[in-house]
Amino acid sequence: MYKHILVPVDGSATSQKALGNALAIAQAFKTEVTVVYVIDPYAFTGVGTDFAYGQAEYLSAATAEANEAINAAKQAFAGVGITATGSVVEGHAIYRGILDTAESVNADLVVMGSHGRRGLEKLVLGSVTAQVLSHAHLPVLVVRD
Repeated sequence: MYKHILVPVDGSATSQKALGNALAIAQAFKTEVTVVYVIDPYAFTGVGTDFAYGQAEYLSAATAEANEAINAAKQAFAGVGITATGSVVEGHAIYRGILDTAESVNADLVVMGSHGRRGLEKLVLGSVTAQVLSHAHLPVLVVRD
């Protein structure tokens, strides 16, 4: 049924829960798997030379965190005999990075977690999952926290 699953990760417990579901689906359908971590390269704000220095430190730390999350996910898939590929993608809109990656790898399913934020927290923080759902042209399995 599914040939290629995209699994966005961010190192959170919710992401790990979604990863478990993706593992089960990948095993059942013998699918290809791509793990992606999207970094917002403009999350750090500053002015002048301090901005450039701070931006470089932020990107370095974010990339290290992303690689750690991707490697952990790849190891989880390897533990059940599935070779997963992984990539770190930069994008100001996280949801767009996920959907662009899904398109570029020809994924036919996205499996991702949702923190289930409500009220003011949802309004302030937004929801990457909601954005993916509203813009996706492929099935999305949402695993709630």
